[in-house]
Amino acid sequence: MRSGAKVAVVGGVFVVVAGGVGYGAVNLWNGITGGQTTSTSETTGTTRRTGPVTPEEVDETAKGFLAAWAEGDAAKAAQFTDNPTTAQSALAGHRTGIHVSEMKATAGTPSGTTVPYTVDAVVSYEDLKVPWTYKSELKVVRGLTTGQPRVEWKPDVLHPDLGSGESLKLTSSGAPQIKALDRSGKELTAEEYPSLRPVIDELRKRYGADAGGTPGVELVVDGGGADDSRTLLTLRKGKAGEVPTTLDAGMQAAAEKAVKRFSESSVVAVQPSTGAIRAVANNRTDGWNAAFLGKQAPGSTMKIVTAALLLEKGLVAADRVAECPKNAMYHGRSFHNLDHFEINGQTFTQSFARSCNTAFIKLIDDTKDDTALGAEARDVFGIGLDWQTGVATWDGSVPTETGGEAAAQYIGQGTVQMNALNVASIAATAKAGVFKQPVIVPKSLDDRETATAARGLSPSAGKQLRDMMRVTATSGTGVKAMASVQGDKGAKTGSAEVDNQGQSNSWFAAFADDMAAAAVVQAAGHGSDAAGPLVASVLNAR
Repeated sequence: MRSGAKVAVVGGVFVVVAGGVGYGAVNLWNGITGGQTTSTSETTGTTRRTGPVTPEEVDETAKGFLAAWAEGDAAKAAQFTDNPTTAQSALAGHRTGIHVSEMKATAGTPSGTTVPYTVDAVVSYEDLKVPWTYKSELKVVRGLTTGQPRVEWKPDVLHPDLGSGESLKLTSSGAPQIKALDRSGKELTAEEYPSLRPVIDELRKRYGADAGGTPGVELVVDGGGADDSRTLLTLRKGKAGEVPTTLDAGMQAAAEKAVKRFSESSVVAVQPSTGAIRAVANNRTDGWNAAFLGKQAPGSTMKIVTAALLLEKGLVAADRVAECPKNAMYHGRSFHNLDHFEINGQTFTQSFARSCNTAFIKLIDDTKDDTALGAEARDVFGIGLDWQTGVATWDGSVPTETGGEAAAQYIGQGTVQMNALNVASIAATAKAGVFKQPVIVPKSLDDRETATAARGLSPSAGKQLRDMMRVTATSGTGVKAMASVQGDKGAKTGSAEVDNQGQSNSWFAAFADDMAAAAVVQAAGHGSDAAGPLVASVLNAR
């Protein structure tokens, strides 16, 4: 920590110490009940109670706890909880560790045994005094041994963002704030582009110290790791450094708007000729960057890879007739097409464009190698290599399988795992004919080594694959979704079945000129119905 500041551990909670000397006691005052608390069985000798806590007990216990906490009496407040030892340590650390003063804790109207409350306080650091207000809630339960009403102690009683093993900490040594810039120098903020919040946070951790900024003073949730913290309150802003990205503000705006149409959706755009990531957006209740970190079966978008394998082995040709029966059996496992359709006497292009599962399953034996699909995915499309995009990503997996499980992989089911970034990269590789590892931060920023695939697509297979994707976009299963997209375009739809889920996940991958994109929407059915429109919206913003 800079300027002689140190971090010590007091009562299991991080405490900031300057020059090795503690900041001293913090005055806290009670704005609720004047310090009065409710008597308990330990002091009155009343008979042990059983059954649900009463509304009166909920009200008295919550207010007693909040009053003692606001007074700064950690020992007294802890006695209102069902875990006094842990609670006292945490409450004491809250008082001294983050320098809270002038605290009020106001209880709201209970809902059953749950009591919402508001904390109004001031956080101090050196000559700084900054107001801090937040809302949380507590739950009142009956003690198992005492029978008395008690606050159920959890870390989030102190603050709603606190989880197990985490603490609150004041720091002036974190990574400086950053300005994330798009490829034209426009600032990308989490307020304007909400999906970028986890990306910007990680860019700050990775590049903030070298981006020309200076740190401020912040109250953070500390997870214990070197880079594991989340800012709750900024006491003094530092100077933000600038971190360039490959993102395009216009495409990012289109992606943000697109994912709002469906909950639990993700979309990514990648430029085939460079691997530059132009947009990434998620619409998820948990705020997780599933577009980069998700692990799901990609459904029939995987047939881009499978078709490349079959074309390169000469087992099919775009203009050669391929069988597409209603059903196909492989090693005792039965596979069928959507609604059990069949195509008679048509080319492999038509089977691809209509997403015929059985046309692919029937050719597995001819590859004579259960590892062939995984090798194609890795050696040509870069799946499973160690991608160095500039932020954390899951880079896809096609594990080695045998029998029916191997067959399921050919149509993007089973143990294949991808996310929207992986599938967008697959579409980009199909368009370019060679894998360009996706990046969101220019390699020139840190001279990192990016992943390189063993080889490119053979010219013949690459041309046929692109032509089949073009047919899919203009007269196959992707025609409706891609109708508004202009230029040289190709697509592949996908529906991935998930155990115990009523509807399949909707997948879609496509290219248009020198841009590729992929999207996934949870439990949304056919690829062209939900994921397809998201991809089209992003491609139209290129």
